[in-house]
Amino acid sequence: MEIRRISWEQTIPLRHRVLWPMKPPEYCYVEGDDDAWHFGAFVDNELVCVASVFLQLNKARLRKFATNADYQSQGIGSQMLRYILQALENTDAKVFWCDARESALNFYQRFGMQPYGKRFYKADVSYVKMQVTL
Repeated sequence: MEIRRISWEQTIPLRHRVLWPMKPPEYCYVEGDDDAWHFGAFVDNELVCVASVFLQLNKARLRKFATNADYQSQGIGSQMLRYILQALENTDAKVFWCDARESALNFYQRFGMQPYGKRFYKADVSYVKMQVTL
């Protein structure tokens, strides 16, 4: 497996297929995609995992983290998150945070992220904000 920076346009098909398949692909676009960091994990040259990081002042926000269903539970997402956290060591970011699907809280907690705030919903999917100090 290889993880590398990719363009935001490359993230859209996987974002759409994994996160919001019942919505139009445009639903997966994020304001600021042009300026964010986008990462892709490739297995045999196939893009199987994407994640985007939006840097603003001293905070880094993870958004649209998606792994192809055929490759989930194989450690690819964990390797991606470790890669991103390592890349952030060379920035001014002091906090790493995300809106985590409630079903993924245990995953993020393995990286030291802690929930804060109240549960909220996006299109009937429950989320919790999570963060870790870098």
